[in-house]
Amino acid sequence: MQREIVITPPRRALFGALGQLRALPGYGDLLYVLTLHRIRVRYKQSLLGPIWAVLQPLLLMLIFTVLFALVAPRMPSEGLPYPVFVYAAVLPWTYFSSAVAAATASLVGHTGLVTKVWFPREVLPLSYVTAGLFDLGLAALLLFGLMAWHGVSPGAQAVWAVPIVALIAAFALAVGLVTSAVQVRFRDIGIAVPLLLQVWMFLTPVVYPFRHVPERWRWLAGLNPMAGLIEGFRRVTVQNVAPDWGLLLVSAVATAVALPAAYLYFKAVDTTVADRV
Repeated sequence: MQREIVITPPRRALFGALGQLRALPGYGDLLYVLTLHRIRVRYKQSLLGPIWAVLQPLLLMLIFTVLFALVAPRMPSEGLPYPVFVYAAVLPWTYFSSAVAAATASLVGHTGLVTKVWFPREVLPLSYVTAGLFDLGLAALLLFGLMAWHGVSPGAQAVWAVPIVALIAAFALAVGLVTSAVQVRFRDIGIAVPLLLQVWMFLTPVVYPFRHVPERWRWLAGLNPMAGLIEGFRRVTVQNVAPDWGLLLVSAVATAVALPAAYLYFKAVDTTVADRV
């Protein structure tokens, strides 16, 4: 039986996580370099370049529009043109799902770096989450174009989009920390995550408004942290109404609990990552 030698005891690593978190800002330059590298590599030798950032949410919007607004026009859209309604939700969801999927593979995708150089390894999944914000910004330009085309004007409530996006990024990081650490030991996670994200999307009010969920199931749907974030983003950007504060509070509390818990788990597993990756 092969012996496993842990240089830093997991218990010590767990209790030292707070100290490592305080030292994390000192690696801001590394995060900046890795984030910039992610963006450059993504579009290097690409024919369409940054257009790919817009294509994914655009194609999803077109598919949902054809299915739910043309083929079976029964899906409510809160008085908005359906393309605007659905794109305002597809936009943040695409960022979240792409960030989680990329962060999941961040450790196993950098074996040489992880095994040869020491640095806070949480910087790897974090760099994918921050790099995804660049794509989000590019894809948001199309949202502005759709709103202008259909005569939908942004209002004062749009200022809430920034903290909502910050919560989405924080929750994506929490999920990515856990899945990236688990994938080091169980590579099945890399296959399961895209499937789970597809299922998760249909459990989240992306193609339908939250109020369209049957009332007896609405409390359960509201426990989904992404429900309040996606619904909130759409409400403040294209509907010009305040977010559903109850839903958003659930999302904020879930993020506030999930992110520290995910970080502690990641740091506990971090002690054996170099041996397993």
